[in-house]
Amino acid sequence: MKIRGYDFPDELWYLPEWDTWARLDADGCVTVGITSIGVHLSGEMYMCRPKSVGSELEQARSVAVVELAKSVVSVKSPVHGVVVQVNPLLEDKPDMPFRDPYGEGWLVRVKPSKWDDDCKVLQRGDDIRSDVEQRMYLYKLEER
Repeated sequence: MKIRGYDFPDELWYLPEWDTWARLDADGCVTVGITSIGVHLSGEMYMCRPKSVGSELEQARSVAVVELAKSVVSVKSPVHGVVVQVNPLLEDKPDMPFRDPYGEGWLVRVKPSKWDDDCKVLQRGDDIRSDVEQRMYLYKLEER
C-alpha cells in the first residue's frame, strides 16, 4: 500500500509512532526495520548500530542507534524478544535502511517473546493510514 507516495507493504506490522516495522517470518522469528517515512525523516545515515545478538528487546525501547548528519537517534523496537541476528550489511553500508528500508535495509531478526501482546499494539493494512497521515502532517511531509 502507498500512503501519500510512501510505501507500507501490507504483510508488515507497524509501530507508526516510532516509524518501525516487524515481519513475522516462516521460522517464527521477526525481522525489524525502519519505515519509509522514518528513513525519510532521518535523512542521510552515517552509522547504524543495532543491538547485538543476545540482547533483550522491549517494545518501544531501543533496538538500534543511528547517527545522522546533525544528531544521534534511538530506533525503537516494534516487538519484545531476543536479537538472534544483526544485518551484516550495516557494518559496511550504514545507509542501507535509507536505500532499501523494506528489503536489504532491515536491522535485526528477533526471537519474539510476546508476539500476541505486541500485535495488540502494532498496526497493519488500512489501520495504519490515519496514524501515518497524522505523522506526515506533524512533520510537514509533502506527498511524494
